[in-house]
Amino acid sequence: MIRVIVPATSANLGPGFDSLGISLSIYNEYEFSLKDENGLFFEGVEEEFQNEDNIIYMAIKKVFDKYNFKFKGLGIKIIRQDIPISRGLGSSSSCIVAGLIGAFALMGKEINKDEILSLAVDIEGHPDNVCPAIFGGLVSTVMIESNKPLYNCIEIKEGIKFIALVPRVKLLTEKARAILPKEIPFKDCVYNIGRAALLISAFSNGKYSLLREATKDRIHEQYRSRLIENFDEIYNKVIELGAFACFLSGAGPTLMSIVDKNDLSFVNEISKFIKENNFNWDIKELMIDKNGAKILKGE
Repeated sequence: MIRVIVPATSANLGPGFDSLGISLSIYNEYEFSLKDENGLFFEGVEEEFQNEDNIIYMAIKKVFDKYNFKFKGLGIKIIRQDIPISRGLGSSSSCIVAGLIGAFALMGKEINKDEILSLAVDIEGHPDNVCPAIFGGLVSTVMIESNKPLYNCIEIKEGIKFIALVPRVKLLTEKARAILPKEIPFKDCVYNIGRAALLISAFSNGKYSLLREATKDRIHEQYRSRLIENFDEIYNKVIELGAFACFLSGAGPTLMSIVDKNDLSFVNEISKFIKENNFNWDIKELMIDKNGAKILKGE
C-alpha cells in the first residue's frame, strides 16, 4: 500500500503563460494498492470517474505499460481532496503526478522525478502545473524539440504569502482555452516577455514592490476574466487593500493575490468585502510548498 501527497499549483503567475508555475500549501492525498482480485477498486472517487478513463488510472497504466508490469487488480483511493476541482489550482495535475509516482512505488522502482515529469507532460500536454507539483517551489519551464520539457527551479526570497480567492463555480480549462485568440499582437508579446523576466528577478531578490507591474498580462487574462463573475470587483479591491500583486491562477477562475507574510489585515478586509457584497467566493491563505509531491508507505 502506497500513499502519495501532492500540492496545489498556480500556473502563469500573470505574464508567464504556459511557462511559470508555483507549488502551494494545500494538498490532495492518495492511496494505491495492488489487489489479488481482477479489476479496479475505487474509494473516495465520484462514481462517474470510477472507470478506466479515470486520469489517475491512466497515469498509473502509462507507467505499467512502459515497464510491462503485469497486475490483476488495482486499488485507487482519494484520502484527502483539498485542492478545488476546475478552479485553476492544478487538481488534474495533482491526479496525474500522484498516479505516476504511485505506479513507480507499486513496482518497487526508484522515483526519478525527471522521468515523472516527462511522462506527466505526455498526459497533460504542458509542464507549467505538473512541474511545480513534482519539484515544489517556483519553476520556469519550456518545451523543446521532440516535445521534451526543460525546467529550472527558482529560489524565492522569504517574506510573502499567497491568498487564493476561489469562486464557488467551476471553469473548465477547455472553455478557458477556447476563449483565447488565435493570434497575439507583437506588442503584447513584448509586454509579457519583459514582465516575465522582471517577475522572476523580483521573486529571486525579494523586491516585491515590483510584483504589481511584473504580474500584469496581455495574453490571456483580459479574455478569461470575462468568464468570471465579479472578477473586476474582487481584483480592484485586492489592489486597493495594498496587495503586492493579483493575477488569474492558471486558466481560472481563482484569483491569486500576494501579500506581505506579516500582513494580518488583508484576509479580514477582503473577507468582509466578499461577505458584504454577497459574492460566492472562498478564501485560502497559503504558503509556498518547497518540496513538491511526496511518497509515504501506507500501513
